[in-house]
Amino acid sequence: MTSAKIVIAGGFGVGKTTSVGAISEIPPIKTESWMTAATEHMDRLDPGTGKTTTTVAMDFGRVTIDEALVLYLFGTPGQPRFWTMWDDLVRGAVGALVLVDTRNLESSFAAVNYFEHDAGVPWVVCVNLFDNVATHPLDEVRDALSLPAHIPLLATDVRESRNVARALLAVVDHARDRVGPLAIAAH
Repeated sequence: MTSAKIVIAGGFGVGKTTSVGAISEIPPIKTESWMTAATEHMDRLDPGTGKTTTTVAMDFGRVTIDEALVLYLFGTPGQPRFWTMWDDLVRGAVGALVLVDTRNLESSFAAVNYFEHDAGVPWVVCVNLFDNVATHPLDEVRDALSLPAHIPLLATDVRESRNVARALLAVVDHARDRVGPLAIAAH
């Protein structure tokens, strides 16, 4: 049996908690707190999104891909005040899935910058298709984010476990291509 740590990162409200919850075979550990008027200046309370909570530490889940591979999933908090935790969450990861919301693309720049310059792990970008709708072609998203050509870019609705599985397998494949099979620990 082989296991691997995968980080799911991105800006505030891009679907990190949703993606972990959609695929975890165990009840996911969530460190969510209610958003209140007191944090309104830090956390946007967009009407119509239905978002009432925010991750304040991390999300954790586990998924068995097959008899040979188990993934441990760590979702990062999205707000800038919690970004200091990202270094700790990324430590030991074989790769990362960076979620992007094209309805609020500017919230993605910090995560893309972090993984491009600071994280030191292979990463894949996934446009979360809210309501299963693509608002921009992927080549335009790649250009807007200034993604290097070697970074895989895909789009999917992370509310569906099979879609999250496909995105996570893209991370595993990219990690194997970039650093080789020794990056994943055998147990």
